[in-house]
Amino acid sequence: MSVRAELVRLGLRCFLKRRSGLERWRRDCSGAAAFIPGPPAGTKIATYDIGRVRAHRVTTPLSSSDRHVLYLHGGGYTAGSWTCYRHLAWHIAWAARASVLAIDYRLAPEHPFPAALEDAVSAYDWLTADGANPRQLAVVGDSAGGGLVFGMLLKLRDERHPLPAAAVALSPWTDLALTGPSLQTNARADPMLNPEHLPKQTEYYLAGADPRTPYASPLYGDLTAFPPTLIQVGSDEILLDDAVRMADRLRVAGCDVKLEVWRRMPHVWHLFVPALPEARRGIKRVAAFVQDKF
Repeated sequence: MSVRAELVRLGLRCFLKRRSGLERWRRDCSGAAAFIPGPPAGTKIATYDIGRVRAHRVTTPLSSSDRHVLYLHGGGYTAGSWTCYRHLAWHIAWAARASVLAIDYRLAPEHPFPAALEDAVSAYDWLTADGANPRQLAVVGDSAGGGLVFGMLLKLRDERHPLPAAAVALSPWTDLALTGPSLQTNARADPMLNPEHLPKQTEYYLAGADPRTPYASPLYGDLTAFPPTLIQVGSDEILLDDAVRMADRLRVAGCDVKLEVWRRMPHVWHLFVPALPEARRGIKRVAAFVQDKF
């Protein structure tokens, strides 16, 4: 583990783990955008209106016109936006030699479940209608967006849409019933997330829906026929068991799944690229996985 990663862990523990309240959470997410570096020369960004959401397509000089990635951001379904994830989007686009479409799906509590799911499915359908071949299309998401990837796959399969070639979930939140043992066993070790904050986020998002509803908590769904999947998670995360149990469920369903547990990495450490060498390596592995499945 790098010295930079240890410093990031310390900073997260001091400034993020103690935060509380929806407005503070949203301010922190928005404020982070000011520190995000710009893309390399030649990167192009196009903005589209897709139904009720705005989408942003990132293309780099290395992006192939027939390779596509749909990116679903994290933020506990209550915060986060394209502006906080644009650097990760262009890093993935560059490494995977693909164009990346990142969407600003509707957020709770103003737009509770299933709004985010509906927006994700609409974006996927828009991509395929725009000419993207599902065999050359991957879906990637982090944290709540990682759970949303699996919820979207359930919805697509159940409604008989063609599924993508690959799925990637970074530190995914897959169990809104909050039953994972690591929520308690890693409560002190996790430098970023506080398990005491999750019940309120689930309340905002679910708005009374059953927390074991598969489209909201894909851990409880029938995962048959899912595409090849890569899951990356940090060993100290409170969501470690959300990732491990999801991988186990995919294996039981007969799916091709690869689980990577990265030692002492914070929640979605990929966001700290280019500061962290582990973030660059994580993105490189994501890109290699996606390219292999195209």
